[in-house]
Amino acid sequence: MNYEDYYKTLGVPRNASQEDIKKAFRELARKNHPDANKDDPTAEERFKKINEAYQVLSNEDKRNKYDRFGKDWERYSQMGGNPQDFNWGNYTNIDPNDLFGRGGFGGSAGGFSDFFEALFGRGGMSGMGGFGGMQATPRAVEHPLTITLEEAYHGTSRIMQRSDGSQAEVRIPKGVKTGSKVRLAGGAGGGQDLYLKITVQDHPLFAREKTTLKVSVPVDLYTAVLGGKVQVPTLDRPLMLTVPAGTANGKTFRLRGKGMPKLRTPKEHGDLYATLDIQLPENLTDEEKQLFAQLRDLRTS
Repeated sequence: MNYEDYYKTLGVPRNASQEDIKKAFRELARKNHPDANKDDPTAEERFKKINEAYQVLSNEDKRNKYDRFGKDWERYSQMGGNPQDFNWGNYTNIDPNDLFGRGGFGGSAGGFSDFFEALFGRGGMSGMGGFGGMQATPRAVEHPLTITLEEAYHGTSRIMQRSDGSQAEVRIPKGVKTGSKVRLAGGAGGGQDLYLKITVQDHPLFAREKTTLKVSVPVDLYTAVLGGKVQVPTLDRPLMLTVPAGTANGKTFRLRGKGMPKLRTPKEHGDLYATLDIQLPENLTDEEKQLFAQLRDLRTS
């Protein structure tokens, strides 16, 4: 099992700013997203690694903890040590069960690396784990949970472990947004209710504003000039959009009902706005340049 170098995964230096990390993630995620690489069976795995790296490095607390233990772990692993026997004695302020936050990951992007599963077990991430270290009131416990935009669209669930060892399934409804709270009566054990405070991850393709989604759609020059059809991604399934001849760059089309579901009325959806991003042809041959020159002369004569 190898040490996961998240800085290398995102291609940023260890002193990279949050803006640099976010920019690198967006570029890599857009390039490697499975929807954009349907014929590449390795794209999903690359996307998982990129997503995992971003979830650590984009969070200041997680990043600090990762930086503190990372190099020691790397040396320990290279020496053949058993990950479960890693000596946490030098990290008295780090709870190995809470290093990256219980429930801090999860989502349709899939599982996590052996690096994490060896440390925390398969239940140590994606919403499973105990509730040690949480601040509780006499009647309620609040616990952070990060989900993907796809999970917020379709709805999802998590298996949570109570302090008494029993487990409970928490259903996350469609349409939740960052800041939403999901209540599980008695979910924390000891008669206390559990409130999951939701954070929805940024998405490499879609920007969200309440129930509205926005997406940039690349279109080749010929389709923009002559008209045709272009595929528009959605969180449900791709749609074909008819592009009229002579469509200008930046033209935005409204796709009704293809946005996020409304939290209170999940059968109703907001809209999706698709903005065309016209791609100019590259590496033109001499013949192609001559044809463009002829077209220019026809237009200016």
